[in-house]
Amino acid sequence: MGAAFLAITTIYAESGSGFVVPSAAAKAGVETLCTSLAAEWGRYGMRFNIIQPGPIKTKGAFSRLDPTGAFEKLMLENIAVGRLGTPAEIANLAAYLCSDYASWVSGAIIRMDGGEYVSIAGEFNGLKKVTQEQWAIMEAMIRNTKGS
Repeated sequence: MGAAFLAITTIYAESGSGFVVPSAAAKAGVETLCTSLAAEWGRYGMRFNIIQPGPIKTKGAFSRLDPTGAFEKLMLENIAVGRLGTPAEIANLAAYLCSDYASWVSGAIIRMDGGEYVSIAGEFNGLKKVTQEQWAIMEAMIRNTKGS
């Protein structure tokens, strides 16, 4: 008989972020604790996993942190799937990770953010804002370059 432990942290525990230094540092510590315990205590049937949720719309958080809705609009531009997550989606993953169906999952850090992290990480990801007309101009310029 074993046990499943689950930590809910945040993406910025890994990447860091301005304005949330104490939270980022504490949650990074929780992640290191869980992955270290997964390595050390797995032999006793204990599993440790972590969910890193991205932006989840909740009434409490958004009414205080984004009363005008401007920040939500900016976040949506950076989320590849084009929407915020829901508490139910996090709960479904949490239920799976704590169930016997995930008995071979331990030490995992699962980023659940609708693709936000990878959408803003690449230096060329800003090209998704280029219009069809701009693409046509860029393509013509490239094709007119010698050696291509």
